[in-house]
Amino acid sequence: MALNIKRACLTSVALAAVVGLASIATPAAAADGNLSLKGKRIGVAVVGTQHFWDREAFNGALDEVKALGGEPVPVDGGRDNQVHADNHDILLAAKVDAVISILGDAAVEPKFKALKEAGIPVFTVDHLSPYSINNSTSDNYYMGTTIGRFMADAIGGKGKVAVFNAFEGALRICAIRTQMWKYVLQDYPDIKIVKPELAESFANAPEDARKKTLDLLTQYPKGTLDAIHVGCWDQPAIGVVQALEETGRTEIKVTALDAGPDTLEIMAEKNSPFVANVAQQPHKIGMTSAMNVARYFGGEKLLPQTFVEVVPVKGPDSAKKVYEDLGYGKLK
Repeated sequence: MALNIKRACLTSVALAAVVGLASIATPAAAADGNLSLKGKRIGVAVVGTQHFWDREAFNGALDEVKALGGEPVPVDGGRDNQVHADNHDILLAAKVDAVISILGDAAVEPKFKALKEAGIPVFTVDHLSPYSINNSTSDNYYMGTTIGRFMADAIGGKGKVAVFNAFEGALRICAIRTQMWKYVLQDYPDIKIVKPELAESFANAPEDARKKTLDLLTQYPKGTLDAIHVGCWDQPAIGVVQALEETGRTEIKVTALDAGPDTLEIMAEKNSPFVANVAQQPHKIGMTSAMNVARYFGGEKLLPQTFVEVVPVKGPDSAKKVYEDLGYGKLK
């Protein structure tokens, strides 16, 4: 899956400037108090709510639809892509005024087409589609390049790196993040990615990654592996850290993406091997999608994509600060 590297770099630079200025605590609705979804029924379809990110994006959309006076019509795919796709038929039959669809694979595309043909506008979260009015997402180009730089710094610009990369071929957001990570590493000729790449399972990802990391460590004794990166998300990183701690191999650095509260807690621990991450704001992304529905009904012209700022996390002090800034509480 080829990516436009020039566009990616320009996008990354642009967002890097925004991240330093944007308030990560400002609710989306504060941007325009005049918007409303009063009298509108908005379908909100999510692929599943088992994962923190998915659940938060779903809740953010539901919360904002209600805050804007609309009636949300929620459907949950239970982490089954086909069930998620078929749930759009339910929303079509319910004759909702618009649909917010969160994640999913190619199975949703004919459903989106049917909704569009019925005059029901579709808004997506982390899923680019020709049938979508707007896609709300993080800047995955910036995430990939940032974590690439952070990982390279953590190992001094040289060494062997293993990567968990199960979903590059299935999900475009994963492809962007991992390919941009690899793009950065091209500037570090002394960093080598070990083959074959590892493939985590989605179900029980921490335990699956723990077992696969233990197997990996038997192949790479101490001094022969410098880092393990999780290319698309960070739940497998929990199991990676567990395996390193079990075997006394915490000299190996761990990096990943998403930075939910559970992984930020691990990063905040003293001498944690989990050294870098990039935090998304899934609740705010869901809210932003709902705001864009209101903007659409208010007559505004929307861009094809809306990027919600992300927050780089490097080291335990940064993890503690981001944990607090994102509203997860306070870590000691």
